[in-house]
Amino acid sequence: MARNTQVAADHNAPPVTHILAQFVATHPPGGWSDAVDHEAHRTFMNWVGCAVGAAHHEAADAALAAVKLLQPAAQASVLGRTEKIDMASAALLNGITSHTFDFDDTHLKTIIHPAGPVASAVLALAEHNNASGRDVIDALVLGIDVSCRIGNAMYPEHYDRGWHITGSTGMLGAAAGCARLLKLDTQKTAMALGIAASQPVGMREQFGTMTKPFHPGAAARAGLMSALLASQGFTASPKALEAPRGFMQTVSTKNDWNEITSELGQRFEISFNSYKPFACGIVIHPSIDACAQLRAQGVTPEQVERIELKVHSLVLELTGKKEPADGLQAKFSVYHGCAAGLTFGRAAEEEFSDDIVNRADMVALRRKVVATVDDSISEASADVTAVLKDGRRVHVFVEHAIGSLQNPMTDGNLEAKFHGLSDAVLGAAQTSELINACWKIGTAASVGALVALASPQRA
Repeated sequence: MARNTQVAADHNAPPVTHILAQFVATHPPGGWSDAVDHEAHRTFMNWVGCAVGAAHHEAADAALAAVKLLQPAAQASVLGRTEKIDMASAALLNGITSHTFDFDDTHLKTIIHPAGPVASAVLALAEHNNASGRDVIDALVLGIDVSCRIGNAMYPEHYDRGWHITGSTGMLGAAAGCARLLKLDTQKTAMALGIAASQPVGMREQFGTMTKPFHPGAAARAGLMSALLASQGFTASPKALEAPRGFMQTVSTKNDWNEITSELGQRFEISFNSYKPFACGIVIHPSIDACAQLRAQGVTPEQVERIELKVHSLVLELTGKKEPADGLQAKFSVYHGCAAGLTFGRAAEEEFSDDIVNRADMVALRRKVVATVDDSISEASADVTAVLKDGRRVHVFVEHAIGSLQNPMTDGNLEAKFHGLSDAVLGAAQTSELINACWKIGTAASVGALVALASPQRA
């Protein structure tokens, strides 16, 4: 995966900071197809469910306790909780919880989880400013387009250098979304992007710790603050993204400017969003899917001598933890993913609890997984063979796992996932109301009613 880092600076890059700022500031409201708008609602609903579901995780408790030391004003809500804090801190908290379970949306071309930074910033600002639901959806679509297009231009070299691309592009998407919500003109939107460009967040070293979900939260907070600063006349370089010593050429040896400008305003990156059926790193999903299929064919853990797993090298690079000590580490263990798929036929948040991860039968089954690299297999695929104690071999090849663009989750699947996350926090009836409000957010006069439904105070 190593690549040459000695790349000459591009002194003739197009003015992408201005191009993106003009796009965000001037694109007409709802200026896309019904299919794009529906995908935006799916993205928003999935993000809300993930945030509510993790609202009482120990990471959320710790982050909220730290924020309260700053004595924040009650401007915006923490989804799934009763507390209100300042809008920048709400963006941070909701960004953290939406990614804590590693269950959020994924832009598969770049492995960006785009809603975490963008929706967290936009909703906090929208609640404080009493913005309409239409404005929120517009800001979400445009903000995600900015972060994912910049990701397209730099991936995979930027990711290979060790950046957690969700955080290191998310501050730009959050700044764009908030600039749109504030109705900033092109010049001030460019300043918002420029300010955000000096605040990339997140290194891959943090995967498996609470700091990984901190990345989208911190990116949300940074983007929101960048837009607020720009709205008050704070300035930045007008070439902050593309300059030889600007953001993109500093953090990546690849900069494909065409990925930013091609079909801008015609092709929307939110259309390529996908949603996770399994609460872990996306590259584990094909292996889990395959093991769940083995279980559906009657293979049981007790019958298994070993599980032969063939995957792309990136799978083991990202998720090769053989002996995860807790749930956070298990989300980066393809070995645990295989054990969960075969044992339970699923891998939701419960299957990544510390108790399940450390259960003797799960530890024993993980140790039966023999993983080998085969780079002829796509990163999105897995080849799995269960070798049974009686000598039989049962083989499953998954080309595209459930949740992928080729095998997407339905609206009904997303609603069931939302219930699985939220019912324990809000109750089933209130969760159903919240889901309905998410589907209708684009026509809501304000976000107030939806935010109220996301509070257990209503329960």
